[in-house]
Amino acid sequence: MRFLVGLMLTASLATGQVRPKNTYRGPGAGTPTAPARPVSPEIHPDRTVTFRLLAPQANTVALSWNGTKPMAKDASGLWSITVGPVEPEIYTYNFVVDGVRTLDPGTNFIKNGHFLDASAFEIPGNPPRFDEVRNVPHGALGIRTYTSTPLHILRHLYVYTPPQYDTEPNRKFPVLYLKHGSGDSEENWSDTGRAGVILDNLIAEHKAQPMLIVMPNGDIDNNILNGSTPRGLELTGQELLTDIIPLIESNYRVAPGRENRAITGLSMGGGQAFTTGLRHRELFAWVGEFSSGLISDAEFKLDKHVPGFYNDPAAINRELRLLYLSCGTEDPRIPGHLDLLDDLKAHNINAVWFPTPGAHEWKVWRHALADFAPRLFR
Repeated sequence: MRFLVGLMLTASLATGQVRPKNTYRGPGAGTPTAPARPVSPEIHPDRTVTFRLLAPQANTVALSWNGTKPMAKDASGLWSITVGPVEPEIYTYNFVVDGVRTLDPGTNFIKNGHFLDASAFEIPGNPPRFDEVRNVPHGALGIRTYTSTPLHILRHLYVYTPPQYDTEPNRKFPVLYLKHGSGDSEENWSDTGRAGVILDNLIAEHKAQPMLIVMPNGDIDNNILNGSTPRGLELTGQELLTDIIPLIESNYRVAPGRENRAITGLSMGGGQAFTTGLRHRELFAWVGEFSSGLISDAEFKLDKHVPGFYNDPAAINRELRLLYLSCGTEDPRIPGHLDLLDDLKAHNINAVWFPTPGAHEWKVWRHALADFAPRLFR
C-alpha cells in the first residue's frame, strides 16, 4: 500500500501540478488575518498595570476594577487602559463590552469555581509577599475522592501536607479543616487562596506549626446558595463528621484528639465552619470564620444556631483554645461581626478579632488565613 501511494504521489508531481506556496505562520507570529494576541494584563516595574482587549466591532469597552473605567480604542480595534501604581496584592476584574461583562482572554488566571466570573492578577512584592511562592521547602497537594453519605454522591476534597510530612515519616500532624465560599469549590483555597503557599512560608519562618489542611466541597447541590441554608449547614456538618474526618484520619498520619483539630472558612464556608465547630466542641478546640454572611445577618442569634452556647461561659472559655472572627473593613458584613463580638463580650466569652483592609475578596481571606494559622496548635 505504501508503495502504491508513493507511485501516485510521484505521478501527480510528474504531471506538472504546482505545489501550493507555504503561507503558514506559527502561533503568535501575527498576520493580517490572525493578529498577535494582546498582552493583558501587563504588569510594569513601577506597579502600573495595562489591560488590553482586541474588539474592533465594539462600541464601548470598560475595565471593571475599583469601579468602572472607560478604555481607549486605537485604529486596529485594540482597547487599552493603564492603572496604578497598584499595591502588591491579588485583585479580580472584568471587561464590560457594550454592556456585557466578560473575562479577559489575554490571561488564564481566573477566579475559578462553579462558574467563571472574574479574571485575576497579582502585583508581586519585593521581597515576595507572604502569599507568593518563595525559595523554601514546599509541601504537597493531593486530591481525594469519597462518597458523601448524606448527599449520596461522589465528592472530591484537596489535602495539603506540609514539607515535614515527607521528611519526618514517624511524625503525626494536626489538621485544619478549611471551607470555601459560595460559588467556589474545593479547588479555590489552594488555587485562588494560595493556602499551601501561605503555610509553606509560615512554616519556613517558624511562625506556624506544620499541619495538614483539608479543603472539602461546601455545596450540597448545583444551587450555590444552598450551602448556607439550615439544610446545607446540617448536611455539610454531617458529611464532615461521618465521611471527611474518618477519611483523613484513616489515610494520613494525623495527631488524635480535639486539640489537634481546627476549623474555619470564608463567607458561606465561614458559617458552616463556625456552627459545626461550636456544635462539636468535643471534636474541635480551634474554631474560626472569615466574612461569614450567616453571623452577619441582623437576625442572627448564636444561641439559636448553637443551643446552650451561652449557658456556661467559663466552660466555653476552657474548651475553646481559640474562637476567631475576621472580616474586611469595607465588607458590608462587618457590622454584623461587630454585633456578634459585642454579644460574646457581654456573655464573657473570649474571642479574637482580626479586621483587615478590603471588601468581600480574596486578599482579605489570604490575610486572615495568614493570621489564623500561626495561632493554632500552640
